[in-house]
Amino acid sequence: MFVINPYLRIALMGVGIVGGIILWLAYGFWYGFPFLLAGILLLVGYIFLGTVGSAAKAMQAMDFNRSEKMLDLTLTPKWLYSTNRAYYYMIKGSIALGRKDMEKGEEYLKMAEEIDVPTDNEKAMLQLQLANIAASKNNWKKADIHYRTLKNLKLTDPNVKEQLKQFEKVLANRGQQKAAQRMGGGRSRNVMQPGGKRRRPKMR
Repeated sequence: MFVINPYLRIALMGVGIVGGIILWLAYGFWYGFPFLLAGILLLVGYIFLGTVGSAAKAMQAMDFNRSEKMLDLTLTPKWLYSTNRAYYYMIKGSIALGRKDMEKGEEYLKMAEEIDVPTDNEKAMLQLQLANIAASKNNWKKADIHYRTLKNLKLTDPNVKEQLKQFEKVLANRGQQKAAQRMGGGRSRNVMQPGGKRRRPKMR
């Protein structure tokens, strides 16, 4: 996907709109119209699409600072097209998680979840992140809710499938631990505790 650098977009908007107005005033409307139209179209795209594409590219390179800097160039997330608004919050959440800020990361990801992302692969990525956050807080009931949600999605991305397998291993290990704890708890009633009294065998 072709992504225009935000700084280049802003420069082109200025050239198109200002240059178009100058040509319009100097030579007539039709001389300035193509430049003016191009500038307006770039402005509309900037308002409703934001800088999510550039931020996503920086995020793929794990450059959190640049990704955040690109997002900050968006005028306001409230004006973004719904899909881009969801991506905006997903990237913000991923940046927070990358910086070990679980609370902020969860807050942004929940905002993205409320908007609803377009594809099942992206929905799964969102649910996996939320499930991992819940697991890190030892909230396994909540993690299981997110897991059941993403199990109903049709996944085609191999990376997402692999991450799902890894999370399933975490859930399986958790189940084994709980089973071991239950078994251990059952045996503890028959095992003498340190400092306890041992019953003497009956004398014949």
